[in-house]
Amino acid sequence: MDLTLVFSVIVIALVFEYINGFHDTANSIATVVATKVLSPTQAVMLAAGMNLLGALWGTAVAKTIASGLVDTGVVNVTSMVLICALSGGIIWNLITWWWGLPSSSSHALVGGLCGAAFAASGGNFDAIIWHIPGGEHWWQGKGLLPKVVLPMIISPLAGFILGFVIMGLLFALFSFLADRKGLLQRIGRPRFANALFGKLQIVSASAMGWAHGSNDAQKTMGIIALALASAGVAGQLDNLPQWLHFLHLDADPKNLEIPLWIKLTCAIVMAAGTAAGGWRIIKTLGHKLVKLHPVHGFAAETASATMILTASGLGIPVSTTHNISAAIMGVGTAKRFNAIRWTVVERMIWAWILTLPIAGGLAYLLVKLAHAAGLPI
Repeated sequence: MDLTLVFSVIVIALVFEYINGFHDTANSIATVVATKVLSPTQAVMLAAGMNLLGALWGTAVAKTIASGLVDTGVVNVTSMVLICALSGGIIWNLITWWWGLPSSSSHALVGGLCGAAFAASGGNFDAIIWHIPGGEHWWQGKGLLPKVVLPMIISPLAGFILGFVIMGLLFALFSFLADRKGLLQRIGRPRFANALFGKLQIVSASAMGWAHGSNDAQKTMGIIALALASAGVAGQLDNLPQWLHFLHLDADPKNLEIPLWIKLTCAIVMAAGTAAGGWRIIKTLGHKLVKLHPVHGFAAETASATMILTASGLGIPVSTTHNISAAIMGVGTAKRFNAIRWTVVERMIWAWILTLPIAGGLAYLLVKLAHAAGLPI
């Protein structure tokens, strides 16, 4: 039964990764589809390929998920706890996908993990690592506050500002060129600008796909590594046949290294999910939020990819959704304040705010239901 639960964690984690792929596909390709630079099929294939490459780049975020949020000295992170954590995130992801709301898969997973750990510990707040200083700067520490809550506020705000600034600089450039004569004036004309930024947007969309893979795919890697390390400590993997010995992780759950096979598996599954597409959310981000042209798409994608790749390097599990949405808002605001459909923004922000507590609450209830049903917690 214990071994079955361990394998169930891996399968459900990969289901989450697949859903994350098609749920968050829109985040990396909505702008390039909305501006008609690429067809939906071309954009999905580009995003899938870049997701695959990005997922293999670094493991800092995976380590944060595996050992930086839940204190395994306080709560025993069993396979059932992880199943409930993943299920809470999956349920919320599917609800928001059905509504066409670009919510955060990252925060759904984090909320589910914290909610399940809190329930399994009997309501002990010490089960969650809130903040452990780890250096001179706040982001070098461990815990929910420095790695999740503060970035949840700071990263979209920074994405908004960066999108606004990049778009403002581009507008200033176009204004400068419009006052020139000859070739420079022709370069500044809308037709030439759309053609130029149409090509540049393929580069920025590729960067978004890379950034999405580098951050989002690592979260599931961390869950699988945590499940296998915890099972190894509990002796649940002692009697595995020789051909399954690669499942052994000789590491303390508090200090994990992510094996290559976990990286490859998660990268491939996320790319497959991305290839499945997420057209409901593409419609919200690419068409309902603000009318986009190639130059706007380039500015939004450049701003968002910059923020996400920076966070990935620091081991911070930020939301691709929050960053690209905020960058689009920044670009739209630079265009003109009323270019943004603020009623759509309001719905999105409510989804952002509710993701952590609702996913955590769902996972908490699932743990309690499993315990009431007599399942091993």
